[in-house]
Amino acid sequence: MDSRLQHIIDNFDNMKLGADDTFKFSCKQCGKCCINREDILLNAQDVYRLSKELRMKPLDMINEYGEVYIGSSSRVPIVRLRPRGSIRRCRFLKDRKCSVHQAKPTVCAMYPLGRAMVFKNAEGEQPDYMTGEIQFIINNHDCGTDETHTVREWFADFGIELDDLFYRKWNQAITRLSSIIYRAEDKSPDSTVEMMWNLAYALLYLHYDTEQEFMQQFEENAEELFNILRLAPSEQGGK
Repeated sequence: MDSRLQHIIDNFDNMKLGADDTFKFSCKQCGKCCINREDILLNAQDVYRLSKELRMKPLDMINEYGEVYIGSSSRVPIVRLRPRGSIRRCRFLKDRKCSVHQAKPTVCAMYPLGRAMVFKNAEGEQPDYMTGEIQFIINNHDCGTDETHTVREWFADFGIELDDLFYRKWNQAITRLSSIIYRAEDKSPDSTVEMMWNLAYALLYLHYDTEQEFMQQFEENAEELFNILRLAPSEQGGK
């Protein structure tokens, strides 16, 4: 577990905010939050929005600005922005401003806020992201404190729903995929696992028409992915 995530877990109660709680934050346009960054992860909706903004196909956008790797703990394909130079600067930082402000990744749009899921599942049960509670946190920052905001207002400014259906469905899909991949790595040849990774990457991140509405495409892609993965030997009790 990385140090940032461990810090959040250890200090979650102190960092937690309700939807109408206030926090103080004002951007100084210094660009510091966009350097030394190797952790700007993109979900499928981020890829779609950036591709649409840049008028690129999702595959071309990722090849140009991102990179793909397999998560060491999740074992699923992860897409992140590829930083530039020795200071690991975001590729979209220009003149200390975000050049894709209206389509910036969700983690950037929420900053200095974050969110997490809290579950009431019994110990050992698979987390159910469709019924879990979305909670919000305030991250440490070195920015200004001249302005007062509520979580609700901050999210609304970027068109992010407080009870974000995509956030729920995305995490549910990734958790389900992770379980399938773990079973496959235990029971199936490497070639089968690699096929699963390639299929998941293509359907979850790439198979989108940016001229069409996103959510329906995502739901159809996820359904297709899991319908195909059900046929894998590891999902049918095979060795």
